[in-house]
Amino acid sequence: MLTIDGVTKAYASAEGPVAVLNGVSLALAAGESLALTGESGSGKSTLLHLAGALDRPDGGTVSVGGVDLAGLDDAGLAMVRRDRIGIIFQQFNLIPSLSVAANIGFQARLAGRFDAGWTAHMAGVLGLTALLGRYPDELSGGQQQRVAIGRALGSRPGLILADEPTGNLDEATGEAVLGLMLDLVAESGAALLMVTHSDRLAGRLARRLHLRAGRVA
Repeated sequence: MLTIDGVTKAYASAEGPVAVLNGVSLALAAGESLALTGESGSGKSTLLHLAGALDRPDGGTVSVGGVDLAGLDDAGLAMVRRDRIGIIFQQFNLIPSLSVAANIGFQARLAGRFDAGWTAHMAGVLGLTALLGRYPDELSGGQQQRVAIGRALGSRPGLILADEPTGNLDEATGEAVLGLMLDLVAESGAALLMVTHSDRLAGRLARRLHLRAGRVA
């Protein structure tokens, strides 16, 4: 589902280009889960952004569902994000003016794949059925992240990317939310790439890849 081959990425600075990724490769099939770990500045979030078609590599290739992202213009990348990828951010990024139900269905409706039965099932698994009429500012952090998980999985994308999805939650809430996310991702059959600094959370995924100074350690 996701293939990254020999990817390099650098950013400009006052002192010249700063290399962030140096020849990173990974492969992730449908139904697999992979934790991406490393110290701050090791390139984890940059790699996730490349996998999510949110940025372009300087070298190497990124393919999602067999589609080489290098050959796509901005509109093509937006289509891949809409149709093939679900992203779960640390900051939740819910739409304040939309209800819980509308937030959960937002991505699926954009992709033209809204399924009322699947949405209701997710709401039940995530413990959100009684909250569907509420708005984000009426929810706890854990509840908001559960809504974000439902939104990412709503269209049943082939690839789920999670960037420190429990980073803004206390340990107990984070453990519970991660468990719900893993259950739903497994049920959907999607591939999961999750960035985390926690060895404990990384251990709950099937595989782990550790980055050090932009390279696979």
